[in-house]
Amino acid sequence: MAQTASTMLALGTIAPDFALTDVISGKVVRRDDFRGKKALLVMFMCAHCPFVKHIEKELAKMGKDYAGQSLGIVAISSNDVTTHPADGPAGLKQQAETFGFVFPYLYDETQSAAHAYDAACTPDFYLFDGDFRLVYRGQFDASRPSNGVPVTGVDLRGAIDTVLAGKQVPADQSPSIGCNIKWKA
Repeated sequence: MAQTASTMLALGTIAPDFALTDVISGKVVRRDDFRGKKALLVMFMCAHCPFVKHIEKELAKMGKDYAGQSLGIVAISSNDVTTHPADGPAGLKQQAETFGFVFPYLYDETQSAAHAYDAACTPDFYLFDGDFRLVYRGQFDASRPSNGVPVTGVDLRGAIDTVLAGKQVPADQSPSIGCNIKWKA
């Protein structure tokens, strides 16, 4: 299984705007819909990737654990569906329903959001503060498919909790590892 690391976008980068359709509700979701929250988590993921499949139950749990807090969460899938049809809107909606995702799951057909965020892999996580400044871009936790480390989300949860407490997230962050984004030819 090929592994790709996240690009580790520069801390302090302002969250690029997006306006993408949620595969669950059919509504367009924008970055600015989360204005006024203490933090915004943008996750690039998909339905087929074994790295995402490895953590999807814990992603669903994390979404539920932070529901009602001042954290916006959005997932985006940018993969080319001509080569990976499971990552189209129907496959994403099925994944969201199967695992009970309580956050919007957006389909980035043009791949413009993935390019704007310099996303490289699935999963790829970007946590922004209330001013949409990047404070964390790194791994969910140290677990990978077949490495035997329990899936807990400890790294990402730690960053979220730090931001929600109004504190500064340490800059020493480990990149996310996953499947490469499936770019259009």
